[in-house]
Amino acid sequence: MNKSENKENLTRGQPVELADVVREGIGLYSTAYGVLPQKQSKVVNSILKCRTEALGGHSYKCDTCGHCTVTYNSCRDRHCPKCQGIARAVWVQKRVDELLPVGYFHTVFTIPDSFNPFALRNKKVVYNIFYRAVSETLLELGKDPRWLGAVIGFICVLHTWGQNLMDHLHIHCIIPCGGIRKDGKKWIKGNTTYLFPNKVMAALFKGKFIDYFKQAVTNREIKFIGVLHTYEEASCFDKFISQQYKKEWVVYAKQPFTTPDKVVKYLGSYTNRIAISNKRIIALEDDKVSFRWKDYKDNSKQKVMKLDIVEFIRRFLLHVLPDGYVRIRYFGILSNSNKTEKLKTCSLLLGKRMKKQPDYRSVVGSLLLIMNINITLCPMCGKGHCFLYKEILKEPSFQLDMAA
Repeated sequence: MNKSENKENLTRGQPVELADVVREGIGLYSTAYGVLPQKQSKVVNSILKCRTEALGGHSYKCDTCGHCTVTYNSCRDRHCPKCQGIARAVWVQKRVDELLPVGYFHTVFTIPDSFNPFALRNKKVVYNIFYRAVSETLLELGKDPRWLGAVIGFICVLHTWGQNLMDHLHIHCIIPCGGIRKDGKKWIKGNTTYLFPNKVMAALFKGKFIDYFKQAVTNREIKFIGVLHTYEEASCFDKFISQQYKKEWVVYAKQPFTTPDKVVKYLGSYTNRIAISNKRIIALEDDKVSFRWKDYKDNSKQKVMKLDIVEFIRRFLLHVLPDGYVRIRYFGILSNSNKTEKLKTCSLLLGKRMKKQPDYRSVVGSLLLIMNINITLCPMCGKGHCFLYKEILKEPSFQLDMAA
């Protein structure tokens, strides 16, 4: 779809999608900021091609009424809002199958925004430090007999954005209430009100993060690029670190989940998620993008923000992850290493039998198992089933138009 076709569809009142915004404004963005880095360019191309003839597709025909329908392939890029629905549903269902019969805590760790310039230019290093500080904080406090005296487990999900699409680095953690005693023979039940005191978590987390950050600077893993050049001077960097120690770091623990249903809702809300979904975008008019956002500083009120299209795209591209970076991680008794055996042990100690996980590799099978939706059913007659009729090849001539 070219820009004139894009404008025509928007004029007709079609719902606005992220792809529409990118298609309309990427030329203006490249004029303002220059050629896109390779990773961002790849993401932009994927979003523009997703579910269009550019990626090819398949034609399906009903075995009863003969109705034909065409489905174009998705890009499968994790930054694309069209490609996360099924992945999220499958991931959530797998985690539901693993749920233990205990309460679950939701804890959020946030680093001060003064680290944002470092994170933007050193994404992989800073994100890894963040995960390390969070995981070690929780595991150490879990093993401490003053708080629990057990090996705990948890799932961490990194988010780099706030509702206004600006940098806001935080990690969501899902933590079962309790853990396995060191000898592996007993389940230690945790405090049902809170797992660990917030101030204790915040202090330990702050110390660990700053310590590992300083180590990364000493080892030259952190690059002082652009506006960070000023910190190459030792006195300037020392002053920055001193200021971070004085700040009150935010670790927020919500009330524990009490039922699996609530865990499911949480998982579905925060995993396989990108900076903005299509449903939050309201309008694209006169190179201005309007979208819904929740203002947490104003009692979480729902508001509408209008941004220049170039600024909107700039903010979205801030959150493109490094290639291959794992954003959802598992620790302790929920870690991927021997997870099946660990969960079996937990279940036995809690008097629950583990369910055998279904095979979610097929999209058709997954939707049928999870949502009871049979996508092979003919949309026209509702009786027959659609079978693959022919393959539609990609358009090799598709190129991104970066002209303003």
